[in-house]
Amino acid sequence: MTSKQLALLIGGLVPAIGLGVAAIWQKLSGHYGIATGPFLIISGLVISLVGTVFLFLERDTAVTWNAVGLTVLFALFWAVSSGAISYTLRKLGGSISQLVPLYNTNTLVAVLVGLIFLAEWKTVHPVKILVASLLIISGGVLASRSSLP
Repeated sequence: MTSKQLALLIGGLVPAIGLGVAAIWQKLSGHYGIATGPFLIISGLVISLVGTVFLFLERDTAVTWNAVGLTVLFALFWAVSSGAISYTLRKLGGSISQLVPLYNTNTLVAVLVGLIFLAEWKTVHPVKILVASLLIISGGVLASRSSLP
């Protein structure tokens, strides 16, 4: 298995399955009575534990102040987004099967930023990215309109 194939497996397929299953646990946790604040706090504690495991597995403690600032921004955006999802599921009766395809259009934001600001347009096939983006948009629109009357 090549390094690129391994990257797609570990960085693509594993998170796809993990985040898909996580969405179900998020829906069920709200169903069984956890408010958004405690949900995020408990999530943060578990993330800290998993971070500790990775720290020992990788044996790498590299940290720079620039990286800390960017990590804080990542965590802020992730927490607000996860909180919005939890609130919607618990208080607004949102459907996970509709929300997940819709909020996973976040891919388009990451692709656009990657192409423009990280100059990844030099290393990807633009037509394939455009087709994939159109499919993502179509899926989000279709899922968001899938409610029965």
